[in-house]
Amino acid sequence: MIIINSRDFRANQSKYLGMVADGEDVILKTRSLGSFKITPVTEDDALISKAEMLKKIENARSKILSGKGKTLKSSKELSTFLKSL
Repeated sequence: MIIINSRDFRANQSKYLGMVADGEDVILKTRSLGSFKITPVTEDDALISKAEMLKKIENARSKILSGKGKTLKSSKELSTFLKSL
């Protein structure tokens, strides 16, 4: 793990972002805002706003209440369903 200050980060952004991409833990420490861990975004990360997520949840809830949900009766059915997503 490497700890850097904001001035060093601004001067060497490519270097530190490359280190993060290679798996190195980089902590950015500032006087006024605290510390931040820099991590890469992966395809498993959900980049969605809170409003969009709440809308999706409400849409799914409405479908379930109207009988359009899917009932799974076993862990095997659940596993198969999740693999299909």
